[in-house]
Amino acid sequence: MLEAAIATGDEEKVATVLDLARSTWPDQAADIDAIAQEWNTALAARNAERAKLAAERAAQEAEAIRTAGLFDRWSGQGELGAFQSGGNTDSVGVAASLKLDREGIDWTHTIRLSADYQRQNGTTSREQYVASYEPRWQFGENVFAYGLAQFQYDRIQGFSARYSLSGGLGYRVIDGGPLQLSVKAGPAYRVTEFTDGSSASRIAGLVGLDFDWQLLERLKLTQDVEALAETGGRATVIFDSANTTVNLVTGLDFRVSNRLRSRLSYKIEYDSNPPAGSVGTDTLTRATLIYGF
Repeated sequence: MLEAAIATGDEEKVATVLDLARSTWPDQAADIDAIAQEWNTALAARNAERAKLAAERAAQEAEAIRTAGLFDRWSGQGELGAFQSGGNTDSVGVAASLKLDREGIDWTHTIRLSADYQRQNGTTSREQYVASYEPRWQFGENVFAYGLAQFQYDRIQGFSARYSLSGGLGYRVIDGGPLQLSVKAGPAYRVTEFTDGSSASRIAGLVGLDFDWQLLERLKLTQDVEALAETGGRATVIFDSANTTVNLVTGLDFRVSNRLRSRLSYKIEYDSNPPAGSVGTDTLTRATLIYGF
């Protein structure tokens, strides 16, 4: 029985059989202990070999990361959604985005590009383009420093360009299991060029939140919020003494395959002091497909 259990290599099974053997044949305790000693010695050697191989693989992976070129080790996902209708109302719209990530030992780089465009009855009713770059330095188990450079174009909201810079600290509140939550905060600087030819520059602050909840094996709830002094983004709140801007995105992702997901999202954009002729709140509900690579 002991030889059969040891042959499986299952530690729990061997421990169970050893306990049964000692209670069933107490007169054979010395022989059983000798077999147990041989098993423990073999087990220790096996675990040491596994640890050695794991350390070697980790060292090789770390070296590969350190020596990787600028364009190596990037991963990402592309998102696309579109619609078209005819009849009493002729409308067409498209929403597209691209997210690229590069993870190193201590550094993570994220690039986001997005575009929303819509025409209704021959008139452009939505035209927004956003590009951002965010590097992060993980200098503690849960603490990181971030930087953010961002550009936004939205003539419907009254500005032809909006540039934002920010930097600060963040903390991973929950990291692991079905829930992930991180927050960040720091000072920011924003320059806005309005469609009437005027411009404004302000110093403000950014507060960000990133929340993911894996509800089921194939279903995930995502919530991204950022508060930044006059900055645009996929999920941002911007505040200063003259203006508060909120960009909030809630998404529900369903995994179709390892690379393909479908997403239903709801987006709120709020500007407390919009240019003349523009409303302060925009909402957008859309269904898109996401492909990871």
